[in-house]
Amino acid sequence: MRRAKYIYDPLTLAYHKVERTWKHILRDTSLFLLGSMLMGLIFFFGIQYFMDSPAERALKRQLEISEQTYSELEDQMEELSGVIEELERRDNEIYRVILESEPPATWVRQGGLPTTGSSYERIRGLSNETLLERSLRRVDDLKKRLAVHSASLDEVADLAQRKGDILEALPAIRPVKDQPGIKLSSGFGYRVDPMFKVSKMHQGIDFSARQGTPIYATADGVVVSNELYGGRGFGKHLTISHGYGYHTLYAHMSRVVRRQGQRIKRGDLIGYVGNTGKSTGPHLHYEVIYKGQRVNPINFFFNDLTPAQYNQLLAQAAANNQSLD
Repeated sequence: MRRAKYIYDPLTLAYHKVERTWKHILRDTSLFLLGSMLMGLIFFFGIQYFMDSPAERALKRQLEISEQTYSELEDQMEELSGVIEELERRDNEIYRVILESEPPATWVRQGGLPTTGSSYERIRGLSNETLLERSLRRVDDLKKRLAVHSASLDEVADLAQRKGDILEALPAIRPVKDQPGIKLSSGFGYRVDPMFKVSKMHQGIDFSARQGTPIYATADGVVVSNELYGGRGFGKHLTISHGYGYHTLYAHMSRVVRRQGQRIKRGDLIGYVGNTGKSTGPHLHYEVIYKGQRVNPINFFFNDLTPAQYNQLLAQAAANNQSLD
């Protein structure tokens, strides 16, 4: 049974019973319902704001893993970039220097292969467009640099292979062995001609030696026609083509033991010291020709001499004396 409500009237100093009409009931009911709805909405949005649904928790977890993975990929790409930089430095400062080759220009290394824009077009408008584009550009940059470096390494490998052949083709030893009785008697440059007693260009070096002293090839090569770099006054002589622009000439020999067209190795016997042609005594006249030009043979004796022996040979070659031919 609903309890009756009373209200105190100060004018009459008495309590009067409150009579509830349908308007009061409607008002109270409406206020209750409105308050309930308001509290429900506050509770609902509070839960939505402060608490995640299972789907949202899963999405957040995926985003967290994606961000962590991207951070790791960024670190790995940074490491790869450092590795490529070190490879490029070695290529430029070590391999190319040893092989005497110009490194690729910086703009070639940085430019690399052309990039297509299709990969970037696919991500336009995505929420993580900036992140994805930055990653794609880093990967493209690494791919370009690796492609250029791969081509450079192929070139270096080819240069290294040819460098071995070039080293074999260099006239890198003395044509006569260092032994008692053998002396470098005249160097490269202007010397007094023994016949005409005037200063003339001496285009090789002379080793005075006993008749019959063995003469050896100074590099790998093929015996070619004696007339190629020969001339009047050389007597019995031999010219060897070593490839890569190098030839050597051995003159005034007493006997030649190699025939035209024969392949020879560095250190092979090719003849003996003599006194043939325009010669004033037994000796070997030796020349090095590079791309058709006579060059100083003294610069090539680095395989079989110690530094002290080489310095002594330089001093002998520099003496302004008379040549023997």
